Order: sequence, then C-alpha cells, then structure tokens
Amino acid sequence: MDSADLKEAIQLLKNNYIKPDALNETELTRATFEGILARLGRGVILLADSAAGPVETATPFFGEILEGHVGYLRIGALTRPNLEALDTNIQTFAAKKVDAVVIDLRASPEAKDFALASEFAKRFCPKNKPLFILRKTTAKQERTFTSDREPAFQGLIILLADGDTAGAAEAIAGVVRIYDRALIIGQQTAGRAVEYSDLKLPSGKVLRVAVGEVILPEGRPLFPGGLKPDVPVEMPGADKREVFQLSREKGMTPFVVETSRPHLNEAALISGKNPEIEALEAAQRRARTPEKSTVHDPVLQRALDLVTSIGIFQKR
Repeated sequence: MDSADLKEAIQLLKNNYIKPDALNETELTRATFEGILARLGRGVILLADSAAGPVETATPFFGEILEGHVGYLRIGALTRPNLEALDTNIQTFAAKKVDAVVIDLRASPEAKDFALASEFAKRFCPKNKPLFILRKTTAKQERTFTSDREPAFQGLIILLADGDTAGAAEAIAGVVRIYDRALIIGQQTAGRAVEYSDLKLPSGKVLRVAVGEVILPEGRPLFPGGLKPDVPVEMPGADKREVFQLSREKGMTPFVVETSRPHLNEAALISGKNPEIEALEAAQRRARTPEKSTVHDPVLQRALDLVTSIGIFQKR
C-alpha cells in the first residue's frame, strides 16, 4: 500500500469500525510501534529496564590439538585474558607441527567491543588490510579497524559458528572467511553485529536501538542476515553446551572420535570367544537399562573430516 492508501484505510477504519475506542490515537500509536518492532527485528529491542539486556558472559578459552596436527581453538568470550590464551596456544603450533586450525565461535557470547574483536581477527588476517568498518549512519561516523601486524597463524582455517555467534564474534568470522578463504561450518549466525544504544523511556523501560553496524571489506553487511554457513550442520544447543562443559575435563576428542567396533580375530577363536557377539549383547543390555547416550559434536567432526579431505587432495 502506498501512503495515500494507508491514510485513507486508517480513516475509514476510524469512521466505520464497530469499536471506535480500539482505534483512538493511543491505540493507533501503539499499533504503529508494535509494527516497527516487528519490522526492525534485531535492530530494536524493548527492555523492562537497563539490566534486562544481554550480559557479556565470561566464557573461558579452550584449546587442544586434535588428531596430532589440527589446532582446536574455542575462543569463548572476547576478553583480554582469552586473547592472551589464544596467543599462548598459537605459539605452540609450530613446534607441534599444527598445519590446520579450527576456530570455534559457538561459545562466544554477544559482545560490543569491536576494537578487541579486531585484535582477535589480526591473529589470522594479513597485515595492512582493512578488517571491518563500524558505521553510524545517523551520526555520519565511521571507524575503520585495520590489521597492523603479521598473522600469528598461516594455514588452513575452518570456522565453527551457529545462532549463538553474535555481535563482535560475527565480525571475526566474517573477515577471517574473506582473507583466509575459511569455510564456516554449522548454522547461521545471529545477525547482530551492531552497536546498540540504550535509550530510557519515561516509564523506566529501555529502548535498545542499533545505532552502528559492522561492514566487512567490499561493503558486505552482517546485519540483519548474519553469516550463512558454507557447510550447514545441525546440532541441538543442549548437546553443544553439554559437550563444551564436559570437554573442560575430557577434551574434545571423546566427542568426535567413535570407539572402534570389536572384530573377530584369531586370538578370539583360540580362546573360544566372539567379541562381535559380546559387543552386541553388551549393547542390548545397555538398551534395556535407562542410560544417557554419549553426546557427539557433529559440527567439529565435519570440520575434521574436511581438514582430512583437503590434506589428501593437496598431496595428490
């Protein structure tokens, strides 16, 4: 509908609707505002108070070497201590002959420190290249973040992301994907790579408004669509959180490497045993007993499979 139709439609409703009180100026204004909230989606959030918004969680960094040559880096929260932990892990890669890195941004809570996000990105992006721009259209302001150092790692990079990858973490994923041709595996990111401003209303409620957005090199925006994965892989959020929690003690290997199935061999024949039948019977007993199945990380598993496939292709 064009503006003329909209004005006429509202006037006709006010003159003819069975309950005119439902279309007084307050109700019309409320309906307009609710429509704006629905249309702008992630761009505007109405909060009960200033404390009701997202809180930056101190999610710890986690690093491990998988399969003897793949560095697994779960960035966690974008904090200075986690940046230092990232540097410490990368420094060990050369001695341990790490030739591929999986950067996991699925545990990176929404953060608004884009300057710190650029520091994380610099570890993987070429020197003197623009990383991203924080653009505030209404204020006519732009802040450009550029890499001023050589990358700490140069090799195959795979990125893991999902709907929990939000804010500054999306900027990291976007720019590393561009410069390193890194593939993103997982699910679409949140689409909130923006800077918010909290505006207080007379009632005490807060209107959280997106006032700045991240623009990647070549003018690619991240808001509101986020980043789509190159290789979509579904994983329930509850399973992911359980894997991450358990990995603090067990590492990630148990969640991506399946235990080999027993096979009949000469030693078993001599002893009069059949390990295949015994394994089947044990599995049937477990099925009758209420036991929680072992969680698995199919996203990381797909990344490791891809690293292996690329390695085989490069050796040909």
